[in-house]
Parts: sequence; structure tokens; C-alpha cells
Amino acid sequence: MTIFPTTEAELSEAITSATTPLVISGGGTRRVRTADGAHLSTARLSGIVDYEPGALTMVAKAGTPLADIQAALAAEHQQLAFEPSLMGSVLGQDGQSTIGGVFATNASGSRRIQAGAARDFLLGVRFVDGAGNVVKNGGRVMKNVTGYDLVKLLAGSWGTLGVMSEVSFKVLPLAETMATIAVHVSDAATATAAMTASLNTPFDVTGAAYDPASGRAVVRVEGFEKSVAYRAAALRDVLAQFGAVEILDNAASAPIWTGLQNLDALVGTTGDLWRVSVKPTDGAEVIARVCPTAYVMDWSGGLIWMRTAAGQDVRTALTGIDGHATCHIGRAPQFHPNAAGVEMLMSAIRSKFDPHAKLNQGLMG
Repeated sequence: MTIFPTTEAELSEAITSATTPLVISGGGTRRVRTADGAHLSTARLSGIVDYEPGALTMVAKAGTPLADIQAALAAEHQQLAFEPSLMGSVLGQDGQSTIGGVFATNASGSRRIQAGAARDFLLGVRFVDGAGNVVKNGGRVMKNVTGYDLVKLLAGSWGTLGVMSEVSFKVLPLAETMATIAVHVSDAATATAAMTASLNTPFDVTGAAYDPASGRAVVRVEGFEKSVAYRAAALRDVLAQFGAVEILDNAASAPIWTGLQNLDALVGTTGDLWRVSVKPTDGAEVIARVCPTAYVMDWSGGLIWMRTAAGQDVRTALTGIDGHATCHIGRAPQFHPNAAGVEMLMSAIRSKFDPHAKLNQGLMG
């Protein structure tokens, strides 16, 4: 059975009255792997509350479909600049991604290297904690003075500290055009070197990724047409040392970055699914150690989505490499184990926000 509150008061009542742990989700597209319990979805807490294009801000209920948010923004030639990753297809989930789920999981796509992560755009939240209390933190404007920054704490907490009921966030204008500089490479090490070289230029790169199936490392620039043309030509010269280079226009570029957002390279593949985050310069070493059956690199090699043989212990293989590995499909715990000191701090925080241990228990330690 799944509980679908339609108001914040109903959400509070559902949490307060729960006698067993709750499995919290939004649209159900990101597969929360937690202990058994009653399911609670925010999918019916839906609707855009306020949108001020001139102020570049929006307020929406947590269960509002991401597609509705993006449609409203597109009508005003605006966007979610952090380009949220979408996992429904690769995880085989049928639901609709929600804006609350995006912020609760800090789902950030290719443009993170230039614009920042989802959490950097979150201005304010309303949420219900594990005791059923309604909490508000942050605001609806770019600059606000608050006490404790619970906004940043909730972002990426995966529903373990509270269930978001409303979020306010900033948006940015759409770029006039984009171009993708694609360099043909044969391995992850060369791709990483090419992407790193592009990011070491002054040409404001907004995406750097590598799909071994296509044999190309791709680098994106966005902005006004003349500026994009100039920067693309300059980057072509920089990347020529790594392989044959081609410049793709706006129409040819869009499917590449949409495909990365949807993880198309891994849809239809089999095996365990891992998300590995490391220093970009360690990306090629990760691939060499794990030898995944399929993978795609983003963030100039700092983010790797990979398929591995069932049961492969990726975390052990990466011993000595700083970073973390998240298992989305497989027998391993979903989140990377915390160091003892970090776990002590997180446990103390969880006990304050969820004193009765109701919210997504066992998910993050």
C-alpha cells in the first residue's frame, strides 16, 4: 500500500500516525533501496505555487512533475541550469520525476561543472520531519538571511531527515545556442586528457563527457551565436592533439546532452548499476580497475555511471581512490559507508530530525 497525501497537513498526519518505518519517494523514478515499510509518495502534492520570470525564481509543491516545471520555464525561455539527471529509463521505472525528488537526491547533470549542483539553486524548503513537525527554512528570493541552513542539509538527504512538501529555487535563462566539439578517442585516459584540456581554457565549457560506445569525448559551449562559434573554433584547435575533431551545431548537439541526462548509453544494458564520483583525473584509473561492461563518463571524468558484473565489489576495487560509489542496482548497500566520525555526526543529525526512526531507515547508514 502507498500513502498519497494531497496536502501538507495530510503529510504531517501520515508521518505522525505511522507505526512502522516509511519508504519515502516522489514520482518513484529513482528507486529508493531501503528497509521494508509502508510507502509514502509526495506525487499528489503537486502544482506550481509561484513563478516570477523577472526574478528568476519559482516555488512549487514537491510532487510537481519535473516535466511540468520544465514546460513552464521553457515558455519563458528559462531553464533549470543544473540539468537534472533522469534515471527512470535506466532503472526501468515508469513514474514521473518530481521536483522534490530532484532536490532530495541532489540530481545534477552535465552542466554541474559550470553552473553548480541542484543544491546550489535551492532557495527554500518546507518539509515535515520524522516527528510530524512542519518546518520552513530559507526563502523565495535570491538573497535571504536565515538561521541554520537546513536548505542545503535537506538537498541530497534522500528523505532521511524530512519529507519535502514545497521547494523554492532559482532558474536561469536559456542559452541562445550551443555547439559541441567532438574529438574521436580510443580510451578513457585520452578522453580524460582531452576533457581536462578543454576545462583548462578560458572558453566557459558547460559540459565535458565521454561515451566509449561512440568513441567520442564531447565538450559543450553555450551562449550567443558569435561567441559560441568563436569558442568552438578555439576549442577545436586545442583538442586536435587528441584525435580527429568535429564541431556539431545546436541541432546535432541537443540529442547528445539529452542522452547523457537520460543515461541512454546504459539503457538496455544488464548487470549492477553504479554511480562513481571521484576527482576527474582519477576517472580513467577507475575504469582500469573496475573494467565495467558498459559506462559513460561525465563532469570531465569526475562522474562515472557504469554497469558491472552482478555482485562485483566496486568499492573494494577503488580502495585508495578518494570519492564515493553508489549502488543503484545490486546487492551492495546503496550508499557508500561513512567514515566513523562522519557516521557519528550523521546519526546525531538523523536522531534530531527523525527521533522515531521512521524515514527511509537504513538507506544512508
